[in-house]
Amino acid sequence: MAVAVGYRLRQGLRALFAFTQPVDLELAEWTLTPALLDLFRRMDRGEQLHSLLVLRDVLAEGDAPLELRAAALLHDVGKSRYPIGVWQKTLAVAVQTLRPGLYGRLSRGVASNPIQRPFVVYVQHPQWGAQMAAEAGGSEALVWLIAHHADPLSRWQGHPYQGMLGRLQRADNAS
Repeated sequence: MAVAVGYRLRQGLRALFAFTQPVDLELAEWTLTPALLDLFRRMDRGEQLHSLLVLRDVLAEGDAPLELRAAALLHDVGKSRYPIGVWQKTLAVAVQTLRPGLYGRLSRGVASNPIQRPFVVYVQHPQWGAQMAAEAGGSEALVWLIAHHADPLSRWQGHPYQGMLGRLQRADNAS
């Protein structure tokens, strides 16, 4: 649990100071179609920076298919549907860790409720992001990777995209 707390603390600090970091749009433009790049631009600066780190970690493992590179950049795009602040992200993670039952109840709420919003966003953002990517012309593999990036990898044993999903999750967890 201490590792998860440290990771979340670093992530939170990075998001808090995101305004001081430049966003490498050239790297995103290299990977995404114009319609998908529009989705990337909807994400807040902290999410964009995180996604670029995920992409760099994916690339550090070697050659990566276009779908995997795009998923690295867009896996959290669903969070742009209902933006939440750093403190709300921290709250959702803390409640998930310390009070899983409460987390479950709150995450079944509605995003329009300010108290439930961070919990609903954490649970629903993969599906929202997949829908957004599909509407923007994303490939079947890209949409699937976004939709399942938060699933346990073991759930997809033998699936044709499991290898890409594993790479995406390793990079996401490292960034």
